[in-house]
Amino acid sequence: MVAKTYTDIAKQIKALQAKADALRAQERTGVITKIKGAIEAYGLTAHDLGFGRGRAAKEAVPPPTKPPSKAKGRKLGKVAVKYRDKSGNTWAGRGLQPRWLREAIAAGAKMESFRV
Repeated sequence: MVAKTYTDIAKQIKALQAKADALRAQERTGVITKIKGAIEAYGLTAHDLGFGRGRAAKEAVPPPTKPPSKAKGRKLGKVAVKYRDKSGNTWAGRGLQPRWLREAIAAGAKMESFRV
């Protein structure tokens, strides 16, 4: 048995890859024709095949029209702004303090100076 070098094997790989690409191109045309025929015969849509947007396209269930509220009778909505800086950054006072406010306080500003 003759030992092959890396270069010999690399040449074989390149030749085989070229053959594989040619076969794929030949088969691709036939596959596309079959798919188009099935789509036409069964009246399939992109949605049927899962090519729509998001989870609703993959499932046959339409998205809900309104998000459910977290608590019965509780209205979810915007909260009034409580803090504002000269650059127009705002914070409603809920959740973590925004970076602009933390940095201003760290620089010596008083939180009350940003109160609206």
